[in-house]
Amino acid sequence: MENRNQYFSYNKLWKLLIDRGMKKKDLREKSGISSASIAKLGKNENMTTDVLLKICITLRCDIIDIMEIRNEE
Repeated sequence: MENRNQYFSYNKLWKLLIDRGMKKKDLREKSGISSASIAKLGKNENMTTDVLLKICITLRCDIIDIMEIRNEE
């Protein structure tokens, strides 16, 4: 069995923002998360559960609505 590197993708979050007519700046201001956290999300970097919870509360959604596990190609 081949061992693939996996990572979290936040593409679902960006699509959700588009669907709701929101910009990253709007999310940052409404949720109280930092610009640095938005930048890390944009690079699919590790994020604390505190930040993810703030996003879910702000967008009134579940964690699976904003992220997924993907395989590196």
